This record gives sequence, C-alpha cells and structure tokens, in this order.
Amino acid sequence: MIEQLITSFIAAAAFGIIFNAPKNSLLQCGFVGMLGWAVYFSFVSYKFDPVLGTLAASFIVAFVSQIFAKIFRTPMIIFSVAGIIPLVPGGMAYDAMRNFVQNDYNIAIQLAAKAFMLSGSIAIGLIFSEVIYRIFQKS
Repeated sequence: MIEQLITSFIAAAAFGIIFNAPKNSLLQCGFVGMLGWAVYFSFVSYKFDPVLGTLAASFIVAFVSQIFAKIFRTPMIIFSVAGIIPLVPGGMAYDAMRNFVQNDYNIAIQLAAKAFMLSGSIAIGLIFSEVIYRIFQKS
C-alpha cells in the first residue's frame, strides 16, 4: 500500500509540473492524487467493482480539490486535473487498441468497454461532486 501511495503521489505531482501548476501547489496536487488512488485501491482491495472504486475516488478528488481551491486561493482545475491522473485507464485503452491491431477483437472490445466505463465514472464522479458541493455551498 505504501508503494502505491508514494507512486500515485509522484505521478500526480509530476503531472502538475507538466501541467504548469504553480510550484507552491505541487504538494497539494500530489496529495489529491494520492488520496484518490488510496480510495480506489481500498475499494478494489475489498473486492468492489473497479468502476465503483473509480467513481468514489474521482468524487473524493473533486471534493478535496474544491476545498484546496478555497484554502489556497487557486483554481480548482489545478488540483483536480493533477489528482485525477492516477485514475485514468490509459494502459487499458492502450491494450484495447493493441488488441484491435492484432485482430483479437473479443479481448479488444472487452478492454475498450471497461476503459470507457472507467472514464465515464471519472466524469460522473467529478460532476456529482461539483453538484453536491454547490448544494452545500448554497445552504
């Protein structure tokens, strides 16, 4: 678990560098990515569906990003984009395309569908968090 957390922290912070995030927010970007991955990894470790884990993790990433945006007076997008990177199913999408090229369509379609569902759960988690945050903010 410690390796997973350290790796996800580094991945999120490194993407913050690539994304030209302010230098003083890189630790927070890494923390958001690490927290999202910890939630995802916990769900998967307890035998929940990875789509549900991704949904919960992206919800947490967006919610913590909104809190950090208020605390550090930085746009939310800085934290949420860097923090969501460990959850993106890029390797799975690559494997799907590789199987399409190798004419292994059954596996390719399975992998593509799973990558699509994971990507959709990331989007839904981000939007759902935004809606709930706005509801709490108004009340």
